[in-house]
Amino acid sequence: MKLLKLETFCNRYTGFVRAEFEGGLTGWGQVSTYNSDITVQVLHRQVAPWVLGRDCTDMEALLDRIMEREHKFPCSYLCRAMAGLDTAVWDARGKREGKPVVELLGGTPGPLRAYASSMRRDITPAAEVERLARLQERHGFTAFKVRAGSEVGRGRDEWPGRTEDMITAMGGEFGGHAELLIDANSCYSPDQAIVVGGLLKEHGFCHFEEPCPYWELEQTAAVREALAIDVTGGEQDWDMTIWRRMIAMPAVDIVQPDILYVGGLTRALRVAEMARRAGMSVTPHSANLSLVTLCTMHFLKALPNAGKYLELSIEDGEYYPWQEGLFMHSPYAVEDGCVQVPARPGWGVNVNPDWLAGADYGCSACD
Repeated sequence: MKLLKLETFCNRYTGFVRAEFEGGLTGWGQVSTYNSDITVQVLHRQVAPWVLGRDCTDMEALLDRIMEREHKFPCSYLCRAMAGLDTAVWDARGKREGKPVVELLGGTPGPLRAYASSMRRDITPAAEVERLARLQERHGFTAFKVRAGSEVGRGRDEWPGRTEDMITAMGGEFGGHAELLIDANSCYSPDQAIVVGGLLKEHGFCHFEEPCPYWELEQTAAVREALAIDVTGGEQDWDMTIWRRMIAMPAVDIVQPDILYVGGLTRALRVAEMARRAGMSVTPHSANLSLVTLCTMHFLKALPNAGKYLELSIEDGEYYPWQEGLFMHSPYAVEDGCVQVPARPGWGVNVNPDWLAGADYGCSACD
């Protein structure tokens, strides 16, 4: 699989990558969302020079080479750019072999349980419970995630009492017949997180995500040690040294790599294997309806230590307008609380030509 060309199609929010290989084989991938226009510049300037003209059969070695060659710039942007290359290579492999990526990984297509993931902190607990109940009736969801505190909020709530009201409202509506998850997005000190965690346990929650600033692993580990519910994290992390430390401590009960933040499916598999050896499960972060969630579906359906469900954002085009029109047909239909991992080759989805036509174009190619 000699790589000949990397083309990018992007706006500020989303960036697709089309990789072309010797013999005319192509594959589609994606750099991580948000500031994607910056990320594709990193792809062309700091990823493409090390991979064009090279064989992409051993992606683990190739990604390590990029990190080594760019050792003065180890950063999230580099990994977000590498993810565009890596996911395009996996799509091409699937197309070459006539198999979905999940089968390349040793899994099978088919149904995968999803949890309905709310991204909103601007919604009252009563309104949140009402909309989640509608989704449960319509799509059969059996698990839900809501938001606690304020994002990186230094202990503040979005407004006074919101978190406590959200916890009690969700427990009152769904306790005992749905699994309840909550995400603090790095809000709390350990002492505050332990208090919130006690309330979560009382009202039937099972998953407390990123309770403390994510870079403060010792703080998260202290919360994990004190609580009887799962403490989870890792969505922001891309550095394998941090992953090894997080898992060895352990700072969390469940790891949550994001395929497009961590540097692609290949590197996410490396994290999952570290977790497997430590007896930990993997419930990845996939908080929007771009390609990341579809990649995560293939990933989860093949992991021996997969967590119980896929994160599936419930936010529509009104809240996330940039998600609209990315694909010819949405791969995220939910029935009986499950999505379907496609059986078509590669990722099993087609990027919308109309979206591509309106995107900024870039190209790096062999001389």
